[in-house]
Amino acid sequence: MSGARRAALALVLAMVLGAGRVAAGPGAPPAEPAAATAAGDRRDAALEELREEIEARRERLAGYESREQGLLDTLQSIDEAAERLGLDVTHAEQALREARARLAAAEGGAREAIARRDATRAALARRVVALYQEGDTAAVRALFAPGTLPERLGRVSLLHTLAERDARLLVRYRADLREVDDAEAALEAAAEERDTLVRGLDQKRASLADEKAARELLLHRLRADAARERDALRELEAAAHALESKLEALGREPAPLPAPPPGGGARPFAELRGKLSPPVDAPVRRGFGRVIDADFRTETFRKGVDFAARLGEPVRAVASGQVRFAGWFRGYGKMVILDHGDQYFTVSGHLDEIRVSVGDAVEAGQVVGTAGDTGSLAGALLYFELRRGGEALDPAEWLEGTRRVAPAPPGG
Repeated sequence: MSGARRAALALVLAMVLGAGRVAAGPGAPPAEPAAATAAGDRRDAALEELREEIEARRERLAGYESREQGLLDTLQSIDEAAERLGLDVTHAEQALREARARLAAAEGGAREAIARRDATRAALARRVVALYQEGDTAAVRALFAPGTLPERLGRVSLLHTLAERDARLLVRYRADLREVDDAEAALEAAAEERDTLVRGLDQKRASLADEKAARELLLHRLRADAARERDALRELEAAAHALESKLEALGREPAPLPAPPPGGGARPFAELRGKLSPPVDAPVRRGFGRVIDADFRTETFRKGVDFAARLGEPVRAVASGQVRFAGWFRGYGKMVILDHGDQYFTVSGHLDEIRVSVGDAVEAGQVVGTAGDTGSLAGALLYFELRRGGEALDPAEWLEGTRRVAPAPPGG
């Protein structure tokens, strides 16, 4: 076998049996993957967002400490920030699940590409060894071996076919090498994306925990400062007046209730006295009526009741009606007001989640939200109020099966 032939075969054999990397070119510097650059940008943006959240938290507490902002406004700003962070955590968790799925797909793709490359490399290696063993004269011997013309033409065709197959095999191997490189780059990018999302999720969870800790610190300082607690009571009274004004305004502009279904509509609300199902499956913790604060010697009149509802417990409409308000309300956190016709309204406050929108028609028993602690000074509960026009009605006289528990300490 000639030296050139042996050198060519050795080169092909080394390419097939070697590490199998496609070089970027002599002296070419390694390029930074676009995924790594994007991940770095995401990290920088996340850090900047985290710094802004920390600064905003400090400003909220500082505003309360300097008495530039009242308790209820500070509490609502904390609750709103916690809600945003909670949504961020939920979105980050979903993004992480999707990134992990992409990573698993990239791992599978890399395994498949490597398997194809290895199979092609093995086939090419076998051809190289066969060619080496046959020597330089194998093709000549095949062409000029004795036989008829058709036999010789058949051998020529076979040699041509073998040469084309070997060429395709080499092209396929080079394509397999590029595919492996692409698959491994995608795998690296997916792993980097996952790691970046894990770090971002951890930061969001930590920031949410810090926001909740700031809320607890705020309430702790309130309970430890009699002057601030008196201020809080005045703020709560002002919030109650604001709610009363809101209900009076809604009463002056009644909304058209949905048309009753064929075959008869809902009974008038007034006929449901004592027959309404409670909005939550929980006992009443703080009742309706006159309340005397022994510490501050103040007397207030509670126009609703607090249910000792657990965080996230479904809150239902006690009767059919229409949503007239659904959103944040100072002193009551997230709140829903339902219009039941004939000037009858029900209020559900301190919700964790609102599941209806203004204008929605609701049926009795339909879930309008979940119990929470937004705007509450006493933890998770449901504030429930029932009114006709400007008159506050005792829910105990309208709800069936309500029960009381031991009174809770004073507060929201």
